[in-house]
Amino acid sequence: MPDSLQTITLGGGCFWCLEAVFVCVKGVVDVESGYCNGHVLQPSYNQVCGGATGHNEVVKLVFDPKQISAHEILEIFFVIHDPTTLNRQGHDSGTQYRSGIYFSTPAQEHLAREFIDEMASSAVYRSPIVTEVLPFANYWPAEDYHQDYFAKNPQQGYCMAVAAPKVAKFRRTFAKLVRRD
Repeated sequence: MPDSLQTITLGGGCFWCLEAVFVCVKGVVDVESGYCNGHVLQPSYNQVCGGATGHNEVVKLVFDPKQISAHEILEIFFVIHDPTTLNRQGHDSGTQYRSGIYFSTPAQEHLAREFIDEMASSAVYRSPIVTEVLPFANYWPAEDYHQDYFAKNPQQGYCMAVAAPKVAKFRRTFAKLVRRD
């Protein structure tokens, strides 16, 4: 990875939805669905869904800060998921669906904590923000069939009902950040 690129990892519900949005973001050069911050090495999807591994479903983003800032990535993230629901996004519930920012640098940690403080003091949300901010740890890529899931399965029920509206919301809200290639 070139020195100019950065990595940040986000958990905000099903990774299919996050991936579907972030592949559309200008300046994001790679998106990989996976599991992080649990205690089992190389967990499977079934293990993570069972809730006993401690992992979160995440997307690991590699981005070019010359094209998009980490702050803008966090803005998108907070628009496309609910950071106030503990271990839940919509109908998806369990610790693997928790809201989390997993930083790879001290600067990202500072930015994430500052961003959450700004959001909390702005009264945008009626409930407290429960997004965890932790160092990136014990990552394992999700199985191949989870990668690019929305692109490969746009007619699948969950994709149509949950992922597609998040992509549409991103495109409406952040038109200037939509990838044009």
